[in-house]
Amino acid sequence: METLKFKTNIKCGGCINAVTPHLNNLSGVDKWEVDTQNPDKVLTVESGTGLEGQKVIDTLKGAGYTAETL
Repeated sequence: METLKFKTNIKCGGCINAVTPHLNNLSGVDKWEVDTQNPDKVLTVESGTGLEGQKVIDTLKGAGYTAETL
């Protein structure tokens, strides 16, 4: 299992609801969560298939959010 972490601008439950369908439909994502209490709004993605971090970044960009690898 690989764990990827990203600094995002996902700030609240509404933002999480907006990105949920995008991340749930991204191939290779087994589990994900956002720590909105962390100042960096850290998105943690677990993948068992060697998911590339850039795919997560591009998916969030398509949903209107930003992310950068931590």
